[in-house]
Amino acid sequence: MARQKGIIKIKGTIGDMTFYKSKDGYMVREKGGIEGNRIANDPAFQRTRENGAEFGRAGKAGKLLRTAFRPILLKASDSRMVGRFTRELLKVIQTDPINARGERVLNQGDLSLLSGFEFNINGKLSTTFFAPYTATLNRTSGEMTVDVDPFVPNNMIGSPEGATHFQIISGAAEVDFANETYNLAVSETPQMPLDGVLTAAINQVNALTPDSTLALFLLLGVAFFQDVNGEMYPLRNGAYNPMSIVKLENVV
Repeated sequence: MARQKGIIKIKGTIGDMTFYKSKDGYMVREKGGIEGNRIANDPAFQRTRENGAEFGRAGKAGKLLRTAFRPILLKASDSRMVGRFTRELLKVIQTDPINARGERVLNQGDLSLLSGFEFNINGKLSTTFFAPYTATLNRTSGEMTVDVDPFVPNNMIGSPEGATHFQIISGAAEVDFANETYNLAVSETPQMPLDGVLTAAINQVNALTPDSTLALFLLLGVAFFQDVNGEMYPLRNGAYNPMSIVKLENVV
């Protein structure tokens, strides 16, 4: 593919060339490809169909998870997160040791591969929040907990320029991929100043269904704010807010 140059940008098809707009700008590529009917039926494209089925399954699972955590991901994700997340989910599906290729599913894969996934590549939790914390999962009680030891914000948070306050956010969800349903619980601290004063210990308990047999996910993140005359404004619309998967467990 090539990038369009010039003042006038074209969208559409002219002859054998297709002009379109992507996240990388206005692009152009040669029209072509294989007919869909052949891909769907020709034995030579069996692997293509298998790959497509699993990729579609990964995309569907990713959409469900993003929807489940939408309240805390709205301002804690980058523009390419969907594609990055789908690729990681596909890797999980490909570890399914039970089903045949093309029929592998997320629930049978190694879900731990998603641990540490950063939803915002512009503001990673691993390079933003350095305070010691513990993430725990108790399937019997249904509680997914984050405990943060007391810390000095100026020393333990790599805040973006202009931030005056921060907030610790955690969210837990039990997700039923087969029926496309979920249950979400969210905890938030008050907005706290980015200063040199030791905080109190933080304990966030996200309560889900006791003895759930579904897949469980726990996310942890930080939101940044700027105090302007006593009014708190999300800093740069959340462009540098980190959010990461810190604990998860597959179906039982």
